[in-house]
Amino acid sequence: MKYSVKHTLLILLLLVSSVLSAQNIKILDTNTNLPIVGVALYNKAQTKTAISNLDGIVSITNFNAKETIYFQHIAYQLKSLKKNSIKNEIVYLIDNQLGLEEVVLSASNFKQNLKDIPKKILAVSQDQITINNPQTSADLLESTGQVYVQKSQLGGGSPMIRGFSTNRLLITVDGVRMNNAIFRGGNLQNVISIDPLSIDKTEVLLGAGSTIYGSDAIGGVMSFYTKKPELSYSDSLQVTANTLVRYSTANQEKTGHFDLNFGLKKWAFLTNITYTDFEDLRMGSNGPNEYLRPEYIITNNNEDYIISNYNPKIQKFTGYNQLNLMQKIKFIPKDNLDFDFGLFYTTTSNYPRYDRLIRYRANTLRSAVWDYGPQRWLMSNLKITKKNSNSSLYDNVKTTVAYQFFEESRLDRDYQSIFKNVREEQVNAISFNLDLEKDLSEASYLFYGLEYIYNKINSKGFTLNIEDNSTTNTVSRYPDGATWQSAAAYVNYKYKPTKKFVLQTGLRYNHIAQNSDFTSNNQYLNLPFNTANIDADALTASAGITWLPNQILEWKFNLSTAFRAPNIDDVGKVFDSEPGSVVVPNNNLKSEYAYNGELGLKLNFDKTFVLDMATYYTYLDNALVRRNGDLNGETEIIYDGELSNVQSIQNASKSWIYGFEIGALLKLSNSLKLTSNYNFIGGTETTDDIEVPVRHVAPSFGNTHIIFSKDKIKIDGFVNYNNALSFSQLAPSEASKDYIYALDENGNPYSPSWYTLNLRTQYNLTPKALLTAALENITDQRYKTYSSGIAAPGRNLIVSLKYTL
Repeated sequence: MKYSVKHTLLILLLLVSSVLSAQNIKILDTNTNLPIVGVALYNKAQTKTAISNLDGIVSITNFNAKETIYFQHIAYQLKSLKKNSIKNEIVYLIDNQLGLEEVVLSASNFKQNLKDIPKKILAVSQDQITINNPQTSADLLESTGQVYVQKSQLGGGSPMIRGFSTNRLLITVDGVRMNNAIFRGGNLQNVISIDPLSIDKTEVLLGAGSTIYGSDAIGGVMSFYTKKPELSYSDSLQVTANTLVRYSTANQEKTGHFDLNFGLKKWAFLTNITYTDFEDLRMGSNGPNEYLRPEYIITNNNEDYIISNYNPKIQKFTGYNQLNLMQKIKFIPKDNLDFDFGLFYTTTSNYPRYDRLIRYRANTLRSAVWDYGPQRWLMSNLKITKKNSNSSLYDNVKTTVAYQFFEESRLDRDYQSIFKNVREEQVNAISFNLDLEKDLSEASYLFYGLEYIYNKINSKGFTLNIEDNSTTNTVSRYPDGATWQSAAAYVNYKYKPTKKFVLQTGLRYNHIAQNSDFTSNNQYLNLPFNTANIDADALTASAGITWLPNQILEWKFNLSTAFRAPNIDDVGKVFDSEPGSVVVPNNNLKSEYAYNGELGLKLNFDKTFVLDMATYYTYLDNALVRRNGDLNGETEIIYDGELSNVQSIQNASKSWIYGFEIGALLKLSNSLKLTSNYNFIGGTETTDDIEVPVRHVAPSFGNTHIIFSKDKIKIDGFVNYNNALSFSQLAPSEASKDYIYALDENGNPYSPSWYTLNLRTQYNLTPKALLTAALENITDQRYKTYSSGIAAPGRNLIVSLKYTL
């Protein structure tokens, strides 16, 4: 009898030990056999969750033996397994080619399968960001092959999407709108404030997104989702840290990065620090001589001297530095309630606007100084998420409150002038979002919400005498104290009767009010008005279908409207738009509207060969554009000491923009694949019955990659290519900028075609050390992306080492 009891206890002990040892599993990539970080595990009701750690290990203790566990990661196909069917404590996930099973957030602020969205959305995962190794978030967008990026200086990057750019595109960070009331129609640099080393995933919605995002989302929405703090799924504290160093030869980039995560069961803390220093950028050796920098201006004891450049390929002065800080806190008091707090701070040094430094006047360099002052961005946001509610009004709800502070300035001084013009701007922005999701039935889903935004602008202008440091007040860029407000409500409905058909429709009402007082500036401008109070109402709608008749075909079709209401930059800006011209305020503006149509087709041949195509058309009515005008009947005024042509922002144009996109994937083996993207864009606009090319329609462009991935190594060989734009294809505002373009055989400016050959590789030295290296622009081409003032990097070796502590 004693032997039997002992035997039974031993068997029970072994069984308990076996069960306990099976509570931790490891998740691996099918192709590379490497651990996958950040895989989300959950049950069908989503009442139980877990996340894999840096070693791909995750505890499944909370799941029942017969319960189905779902494994989800943005870069892999969704997988489901019953807990008792997991063998050898290992789960393999299959790489998600071209987002075939991908989950996205940007279409409704709640998770949806990419297949259900009738619009085209690009998704860039953290793994892709790691091998792309971008210097800035603008470079990250450019690496998608479907977002075009213009640069006026090294500290820049203005995205173009489907013929639209700047304030006709929307940027969000963790669901918070980054666009503010002084986002301008000229090229914008704000995207570089987002640290690419803090990003977990980026989604780019191609085409209109006004029904969810309101004003500005005419051409597309760029949504950046930063890394989240990781909880500990045991009783002990989980501490992880990463360091990264990177060096690039073309601009002598030196980057240092550190992040640290503390995880408890209910609390988690993530700290992220990145510092980057850039020196002057070197352009390539083979290309137009017009891009060279033969001379530059230096200042010594307040005297300006023109100096010959010993190496005309070095673009003096382009270097700058940048600091990015992020602190995030996560608190989960209950399984269905999350609190997420984020604090972001970014600042740059002064960075010269290079395209202004290479302008000539009477064969002499015009500007001794033309700098953007430090670009500072501060954001704090609190997001409260409640899931699996029993409320009759919603199943899931998100409330987001955010405060942002923006600071920018411009400093310019003409050659041999003792007067420096300084204009400084600040924006305080508060936003509130309420987003709700409700499953009406097994086939019907409702997404709806409210939004409120408030912006206040502070702006001042003065002239500094560099000899005696005395200052004199002058006209500010914007009316000081101006405000801009937006209030909106939206609803989206999704109907999915079968897996083969999805209908999504949406409606949004927006009211926008802006108030400006020009009394202070009128002592310099003598405007015929002292105030501008503009109220704008907008009703936008969208409707689209996704149809999958079989395993090969996937059709997408959508129609939508979008709008952009006048902001403070449109109504109240005063600035020199180009040499000899000045833009003055206009208090008689209304919203511009866009009407969009898109048809997409995906052909998927057993996930071995995939073609993804889309064609689109957009009509923009009452477009807000810069046009010649007058001030009190005068077409010319003195501005900053120069007789200047008077211009203003006006509802003076109509635009027609159209295009075609095609992407391809060919899986040659489990380790080798080929991808390619090509984009054709065209468009015209009319003013006073005169038809001209649209300014932000980029040349046709694309890329082709051949990628090898196996075990510890990944190799990516690729080519980027870009067609030419002739002189007749340039918009009038671009044709006048001969200082940034090459010259054709007739001496007219044009944008030449170009290509680059590139090679990247990534190697896991150890489970904790990752080496990434790239040789870009191997043939050392000298080129500029369309409308860019600065030439792109020449041959560039980039090396980075990441180590997990």
